[in-house]
Amino acid sequence: MPAYMIVTAKIEDRGAFIQGYGAAAGKLVEQFGGRYLLRGPGAELLEGDFGDGASMVISEWPDKAAAKAFWNSPEYAEAKKLREGIADVQVLLIEADSITG
Repeated sequence: MPAYMIVTAKIEDRGAFIQGYGAAAGKLVEQFGGRYLLRGPGAELLEGDFGDGASMVISEWPDKAAAKAFWNSPEYAEAKKLREGIADVQVLLIEADSITG
């Protein structure tokens, strides 16, 4: 069953974030079998208390195990260091069947 990683990020220094963390993480997502469905800034908060103006990233994975292999890898642990101090991040992972035909 496919899995989806949903990331909401409030980014302080967008240029540094994209050039450092974004580039490193992007390569790893592909290496571990994921693919991006959405990447973009400027989310509009309609309800709740986190995410207004934030960047959103949604990636699709073959299954939860593949997403967790990426998340728990030593390579990704190094990449995450590149966002320290420049982004407040919330990450969710969910398995779900596709609702499109």
